[in-house]
Amino acid sequence: MLIPNSSAADITDLQRADLFRDMTATELNTILAAGRRHRASVGEFLFHQGDPARYLYITLSGRVKLVQITHDGQQVLVRYIGPGETFAMLAVLQGARYPVAAQVVQDCVSFMWDGPTMKQLMAAYPQLERNALRIMAERVQEFQDRVRELATERVERRIARALLRLARQTGRRIEEGVLIDLPLSRQDLAEMAGTTLYTVSRTLKKWEEHGLVKSSRARVTITYPHGLVIIAEDLPPDTPPAVDEEPPFA
Repeated sequence: MLIPNSSAADITDLQRADLFRDMTATELNTILAAGRRHRASVGEFLFHQGDPARYLYITLSGRVKLVQITHDGQQVLVRYIGPGETFAMLAVLQGARYPVAAQVVQDCVSFMWDGPTMKQLMAAYPQLERNALRIMAERVQEFQDRVRELATERVERRIARALLRLARQTGRRIEEGVLIDLPLSRQDLAEMAGTTLYTVSRTLKKWEEHGLVKSSRARVTITYPHGLVIIAEDLPPDTPPAVDEEPPFA
């Protein structure tokens, strides 16, 4: 659902987005006026895999998951998108088709710009173009890391790395530890780690017995983050935590 462009609150939110790093409020006002504000509810799709890539998005609130269906019909959960993150940029700027589908997992408000408009804005604001190039390079590096993990690392490390990535993106401190603050099924985690539902269930059960995590049907809490770091990095079991080891959780 499209809703009217708003306010200073949107400017404040957009200033936190990586795409608009080091840009002024005046520049953001112009960029904001060229886009459209969009609200979507849990379960809605912003776009489907294979659709012509018309709009790129930045989330202001809520969360979106990007999923891809492979040629043999398998679903792969590629990434979760949270507030301030840009997605669908490369496909839109290339005039291609969306390589993934984007489904809302928490009620979401986002801004959207069509490809020609964003190209004009990048031509007008070189900082915007530099930011876009940096984000695309980071995403390429991220996916290269994921491919390397799938090709070279044992499955327990991959599951630990997937949980730690989600904790960095969505983690919220609670009394028991760090809650991954989004609906996360074991099947979702299996898709992210490139393994089976059975393997994820067996691994989480073992980690619960060792006090590393607590899990329910759609929630995971990391009760001992350093323990997962040891597994993810294949460190000796008695390795003490580094001063700056744990990521900043929300």
